[in-house]
Amino acid sequence: MAAATVTSRASERSGRVLAPGGDTWKRHIVRQLKYRDQNQHAMFQDLIRFYTQLLDKSSLTKGILNLSARRPCSDSNSLSAVLQQKNQLKKTTGELAYQVVELQQQIKIKECVLEEQSVRLQEEQQQLSCSSDTHQLLQKQVNQGQQENRLLEMTYDDLLERQREAESRLREEKLKEGHLLEDMIHLKRQAAARMNSRNERKSRAREANLQKKLLSGARSEVTVDSSSAPTSRSTSPEKENQIEWTERQHTRLFRSSSATSLGIITSIRGLFHKKRRGHSVCSLDEDLMCPVGTCVSARVPVRALQVLEAHDQSINTVRFSSSSDLVATGGTDRVIKVWDIRAGSLTHTATLEGSNEGITCVEFDPTGSRVLAASYDKSALLWRLDDSIPKLTLTGHSRKVTAARFSGFLHHVVTGSADRTIRLWDLHRAACVQVVEVSSFCSDLVCSENCIISGHYDSKIRVWDTRVTLCRFVKNRTILQSNSPASPLSFRAVNCVQEFPAQGKVTSLDLSSDHRQLLSCCRDDCLQLVDLRRGSNERLCFRADGFTCGSDSTKAVISPDSCFIAAGSADCSVYIWNVSSGDLETRLPDHHSSSISAVSWSLSGKYVVSVDKSRRAVLWSDM
Repeated sequence: MAAATVTSRASERSGRVLAPGGDTWKRHIVRQLKYRDQNQHAMFQDLIRFYTQLLDKSSLTKGILNLSARRPCSDSNSLSAVLQQKNQLKKTTGELAYQVVELQQQIKIKECVLEEQSVRLQEEQQQLSCSSDTHQLLQKQVNQGQQENRLLEMTYDDLLERQREAESRLREEKLKEGHLLEDMIHLKRQAAARMNSRNERKSRAREANLQKKLLSGARSEVTVDSSSAPTSRSTSPEKENQIEWTERQHTRLFRSSSATSLGIITSIRGLFHKKRRGHSVCSLDEDLMCPVGTCVSARVPVRALQVLEAHDQSINTVRFSSSSDLVATGGTDRVIKVWDIRAGSLTHTATLEGSNEGITCVEFDPTGSRVLAASYDKSALLWRLDDSIPKLTLTGHSRKVTAARFSGFLHHVVTGSADRTIRLWDLHRAACVQVVEVSSFCSDLVCSENCIISGHYDSKIRVWDTRVTLCRFVKNRTILQSNSPASPLSFRAVNCVQEFPAQGKVTSLDLSSDHRQLLSCCRDDCLQLVDLRRGSNERLCFRADGFTCGSDSTKAVISPDSCFIAAGSADCSVYIWNVSSGDLETRLPDHHSSSISAVSWSLSGKYVVSVDKSRRAVLWSDM
């Protein structure tokens, strides 16, 4: 019966497995189940046989007991033996029944595990099918990506070839540019040489003509009749004074005790009253030294009269004219703007163009009719106020020009550059006549009658004596004119007569109106005032809480009466100190929006103009 039960259960399992379908994996499971049923049947075969024998013995025992009940036995020993055997059989039967129950439980557990494995197998089959679909999709994407990569590689190769062709064309264009630049420089040099040659010929002709007139005038006798002098003149008194001063200046070298000087003076006057001399940018009106007003007492500004956006980009420099009615500003927008001060406001009157890069320094000549500027394009430029195109461009520096000043000698300017040189230029010939090499970057310079003072980034201020050089230049003008502009004279005659340290990197210099005091602004946020009459031991330092030097080109200024100094700070304020007390006189805030780059004080003492990096200019006064 047990064998039949096990077989029926195996059949039931086989039926349940085979019921869903006849797929290959199902047949494989059926085969495995049959194989397991056979193995289990073989293991329980002995138990079934033993159990059958036990049942037979129990039926036999029951028959014997029934017989003994009907027919009592006399032998008690045989009965006890049969009872013991019965008890043993019951015990064995119980053990076998317990083993059968345990085996049934194990079979149920195996069936549950088998069902779980079949469910898991179905899930894995579903995942496998999904994975295969995903694999096919990814394989399509990979194939598409490979095609796109091949197209990109082809495009890249095409672009690379174009780049190589463009680079080759660029190299060719650069070579052409270099050749064109060399040709242009060569043509410029030739034009300059021709202009210098014409100027030299005309100058020599004028000198020869003058010598002839002087000799003929010295040999002839002229009778001067004072009664024949004109009693009225059509010119104005101011013009008469200028002509008389010109006559005195030009006849000083030709004074004689003879009475023939009047004819000579007339000859010289006619020679020098031409408007232009050759190709020179200087005229007789510019030779005349105009009187400059003096300032008895400078006014300390207390409020802003006008605030305006003066340039398109940041402003680097500002300067008043000697008459205090004009202001020039220069910035990184490559132009200089000239402003007229009328009724306490700035009015734009002219724009001077021609610089290829930003302006670093600007200055009026003593007559107020010309403007000199230094530029980042390694040159200095000279304009007339009535023309927006530069009349003269001084080239020769190898780096940016940081300062350009009119020297104490007529028709000469001095420039300082980042190439560690200082150059003296002759405006008549538009040529550099002297060069000096310095051991440090020149940040600014000023000129007096007999010297040039330069400030440098090595925290030193140097004083150069130019008296020997200028005298030699006057006496040997013919020798200087014979030299080519491309090979200027060396600066051997100029000596550094004094060198004194500054508090830090020098950003600007300014001379007082009497040329007795020198103001320097340094990067350590200190202004230093030096008394040039007493040497380098006498100096005053000016500092203030909040004052900071905003850049390497911040420009400070001395008032015309030398009683105050002013400088712009990085905190958008103008600071003014009292020279006699050394204390801060006032602070002018609120009108600038960025670091102040330069300050200028009018020679009349009425106005102060400050400019900053945010294109703003502010006119200050106490009115």
